[in-house]
Amino acid sequence: MPITCIAVPFDGLDAHAQYAVWQLRQQVFVVEQQCPYPDLDGYDLDPGTQHVVLSDESTLLGYARVLDLVDAWRIGRVVLDQPARGRGLADVVMNTALSVCPGRPVVLDAQAPLVGWYATFGFVPEGEEFLEDGIPHQRMVRP
Repeated sequence: MPITCIAVPFDGLDAHAQYAVWQLRQQVFVVEQQCPYPDLDGYDLDPGTQHVVLSDESTLLGYARVLDLVDAWRIGRVVLDQPARGRGLADVVMNTALSVCPGRPVVLDAQAPLVGWYATFGFVPEGEEFLEDGIPHQRMVRP
């Protein structure tokens, strides 16, 4: 099945896609990484938010969320389903996310083991490493 990756506003996601996104984020961030946190934080609905959806014809494989912060873009919730990992598909998600971030810096909070991977997209560490939900993170900026 062909794999596609698109960025759409919330209203561009049908109910099945919305459910799949929330299910994937919950499975990875809450269950797999054991981080109970309020995933449904209201930002999904913001008119400037773009949802990056990687899928084959029937299955959500990956996702990222791009927030419009007026003076910068923020990429977050970057995630791949377990069977999709190790195939280079995270690069597709990040490249699509970056394609909707014109003209301003892009920021993200990288899990510490992924700092080198984010650096391949032009991100540089900023500030000190910090703990978020018990996981070491590093703020990174792409000017």
